[in-house]
Amino acid sequence: MASMSIRGLNDKALARLKRRAAREGTSLNSLVLRLLQPDEEGSQKPRLLQKFDDLDKLAGTWSLEHSHDFAKNTAAFSEVDPDLWK
Repeated sequence: MASMSIRGLNDKALARLKRRAAREGTSLNSLVLRLLQPDEEGSQKPRLLQKFDDLDKLAGTWSLEHSHDFAKNTAAFSEVDPDLWK
């Protein structure tokens, strides 16, 4: 069984991992192994290593209220500041 050290992990990331391990009642090592290793059948990549290029999992999950909130909260992105285009 291999061992490894992770160099360059910042304090915030380590603290997040430790909090999650404590919340889930597991060790830091067990949490990291579970996040990085595929399931036993190897049929699926670990969640942290999956790469998505679409929004298929979100399709059909928003309510009308979510849609209105999103439109309201992103409306400013459509506004053009005339001073920036002089």
